[in-house]
Amino acid sequence: MLRRLGGVQRAASAGRDMTRAIQSIQRDLTRLETARDARGAQRFEITYPPELPVSAAREEIAEAIRDHQVVVVCGETGSGKTTQIPKICLELGRGMDGVIGHTQPRRVAARTVATRIAEELNTSIGDGVGYSVRFNDRTAPHTRIKLMTDGILLAETARDRDLLAYDTIIVDEAHERSLNIDFLLGYLKRLLPRRRDLKLVITSATIDPDRFSRHFGGAPIVKVSGRTHPVEIRYRAPADAGADDDIVEGIVAAVLEIDSAGLEVPEPSGRPDILVFLPGEREIRDATDALVQAGLPDTEVVPLYARLSVEKQDRVFKPGKARRIVLATNVAETSLTVPRIRGVIDTGLARIARYSPRRRVQRLPVEPIARASAAQRSGRCGRIAPGLCVRLYGEEDFTARDEFTSPEILRSSLASVILRMADLGLGDPESFPFVQKPSAKLVRDGFETLFELGAVDRRRELTSLGRDLARLPIDPRIGRMILAGIDEECLPELLVIASVLTVSDPRERLGDRSGSLSHAVFRDPSSDFLSFLRIWKAWSTARSEKGSSAIRTWARRHALSFIRLREWQDVHDQLRHLAGELLARRGKEKEGRRRTAVGSVRDDPPAGAIHRAILAGLVSNIGQRGERGEYRGLTGGTFEIFPGSVLRKQDAPWIVAAEIVETTRRWGRTCARIRGDWIEKVAPHLVRKTHFEPHFVPETGFVSAWERVSCGDLDAVE
Repeated sequence: MLRRLGGVQRAASAGRDMTRAIQSIQRDLTRLETARDARGAQRFEITYPPELPVSAAREEIAEAIRDHQVVVVCGETGSGKTTQIPKICLELGRGMDGVIGHTQPRRVAARTVATRIAEELNTSIGDGVGYSVRFNDRTAPHTRIKLMTDGILLAETARDRDLLAYDTIIVDEAHERSLNIDFLLGYLKRLLPRRRDLKLVITSATIDPDRFSRHFGGAPIVKVSGRTHPVEIRYRAPADAGADDDIVEGIVAAVLEIDSAGLEVPEPSGRPDILVFLPGEREIRDATDALVQAGLPDTEVVPLYARLSVEKQDRVFKPGKARRIVLATNVAETSLTVPRIRGVIDTGLARIARYSPRRRVQRLPVEPIARASAAQRSGRCGRIAPGLCVRLYGEEDFTARDEFTSPEILRSSLASVILRMADLGLGDPESFPFVQKPSAKLVRDGFETLFELGAVDRRRELTSLGRDLARLPIDPRIGRMILAGIDEECLPELLVIASVLTVSDPRERLGDRSGSLSHAVFRDPSSDFLSFLRIWKAWSTARSEKGSSAIRTWARRHALSFIRLREWQDVHDQLRHLAGELLARRGKEKEGRRRTAVGSVRDDPPAGAIHRAILAGLVSNIGQRGERGEYRGLTGGTFEIFPGSVLRKQDAPWIVAAEIVETTRRWGRTCARIRGDWIEKVAPHLVRKTHFEPHFVPETGFVSAWERVSCGDLDAVE
């Protein structure tokens, strides 16, 4: 505001009429004063649950926040950091000149934490406490505590560069070191010298808090003890640590060892519930079969992984009378707390996403976990009483491992981060104050990806198309499809496809063939993308014809997740709104009128136009069929079509895939047929033309030559 006033004063001194600018500033000041008065009218009776360790440390935390601009609060999961620190800030008088912003890595956490804090403050959601997640804002002008995803706060920097809407920001779960968290911490480091009134609180599990302190010039660290009991660690390395059979046998043996360890377990089961950490779904299925065959009495084996249906995930949090063995991926490491656990079996393995800039492939290798992750896993069985953790690897193996898992910014594509930085005018990524600097190779790959999409030019400057992409809160590759959908006049269909690619696949995997049979009715023989359109049309018809309970029954019958369908619907509606604004802004003309209506999905969608629009965003994921049925990509690497694709048993000469993922093999997932000559039309800036075999043509009297159009290592047209 002071900068705006200074600018107005300088312009007025130069003789310019600044009446409108002064009126704008007056309106903003009135709005800010009204919001401050409304927040000041909010009164809360603040209490702290005595059983939470953070309650005992609240005076120390409050003193640190009062005396320092940046504070790092570190403590075990379950210590109460997330719910109690916002209340400490309230008690200090924060949340008056601006909102107390509280970020979470996941949407579900933002909603549930907001609900919990609102209950403790005896207020309602959207009143004193609110939340904002993608496409869902439950806040009011008088809200004092606002929970949100870290992506939402980053998006707000586009219209509020100095984050003047906030007087306090709490970055929770900072130890997860997601791309958004690292970008946000770099942005805040630059902002804080300009906003001396802004307080920043960083909360972290006991995973490398010193790095955050150093990043902010030696910020104080307040350590809070967790609610943990002693956990005994035993190392039981299998004979062949790399063999799946030995690991499964080791799990069964470890279950029997924990059962005979003498842990005092009350009724109803009388035996300890056990949490087993495995790297993926296939390993979970193998372990489930082995445990069922072991014939353990009065034991329920429960899987837990991200793609599992919501109903089956909920079983984990509703224990019954039987003893349970929960088989989980690393989603149960810090994100979710599984109740009643007394024993942990740690295979020491996890699938870690790693992006390869050389091959443009997202790899998902199974790797040994870091020591900090192993400590998080063992701590899961010491929450309610003393526990026992059996690690299926040796102690020497454990001590030789890395201390921490490398953050996402060192192993992910940076295209979306670089696009955001260019749009905000934040300068070169290599000079940006990230907590840990990404490699030059990843930065170069990010710019190359944006160049492929037409978002930047060869000088790395943002194009007009790039500015449009930056306005869409989704992956730039998917945003590019939407923009191409406008040009190809298939925007309604592209919005459906783009929205489903940003959420979890609504099709549920039931662990048997029933799910595949239920999905067969939606399969389009030429394209996995068009199969999504068939699901959408069926879902839209069901919503218009059935009541709420009947729709849920319909979704179950077709092995579709009702919650994911609703999320797909919500994302689609918001993207449709943004696309309407884009149409108006670009002034797309049709029949002499400004076109702002998006339209509806057609019964007979234009497959060629749809796939050309998809290709515009995924040109680096094209493949040309080889002699042995494999597909060769732009960079020379090969991949195969994923078994679940409709194209798996077809001989399509050219395909495009939504993603190329490397697990045990390299797979192209969600595929469609395309034509090689489309590449020149969709991405002319990426092709090169060569001419060969010049020859005289007597009929014309001219010399002609053959032309070859290539893209990367592939010949598109000859």
